[in-house]
Amino acid sequence: MLLVSVQVGVPRTQRDAEGRPWTSAYGKQQVDREVRVGRENLDGDRQADRRHHGGPDMAVLAYPHEHYARWSAELNWAEVPYGAFGENFTVGGVTERNACLGDVWRVGTALLQIAQPRKPCRNISRYWRRPELLRLVVRSGRYGFYLRVLEDGVVRAGEEIRLVDRPHPEWTVHRATAARLGARRQPSEAQALLRVGALGDDWRNNVARALP
Repeated sequence: MLLVSVQVGVPRTQRDAEGRPWTSAYGKQQVDREVRVGRENLDGDRQADRRHHGGPDMAVLAYPHEHYARWSAELNWAEVPYGAFGENFTVGGVTERNACLGDVWRVGTALLQIAQPRKPCRNISRYWRRPELLRLVVRSGRYGFYLRVLEDGVVRAGEEIRLVDRPHPEWTVHRATAARLGARRQPSEAQALLRVGALGDDWRNNVARALP
């Protein structure tokens, strides 16, 4: 696996397609230097909405590099920049279908763990002024996923990502997303997900609320 690109950004006020102001850290910029990764942020990175973003279980957002070619072809979007989906890490060689909850990664000197899937929000559409984009992300399952930081460290784009541990090989990010979305239809699957020790608290709480 490879850390293809690193992005950071801070909240700023911008205007949507209707001219209404909104504040978000969406629109992160690539950094071609070493970046320190802490327990809740990368240096130079912040969240505007701390209720739904950030915190130890959502310290780093990862998005698969492989998805970019698909989006470019499907949306006739010639040059989709890394960070287009709000991610801090653009990662190669891994997607939601083979990344597992609890996977421990060594990247540079940092040690990280996959904590939960990403739940995409409307900022994807608002930032790019593409009203259909959020719906397409949800339909495609190309969400990305969050990492918690087990050991602070320094990373840089181009470094190898090494899989150190895989405690829950049966629980891919894709399966965890499906378990939450289907909690009312298949409560036993959602209940099994709640027994995964590495699952982040935000996803855990939402799954519990979704149960009948």
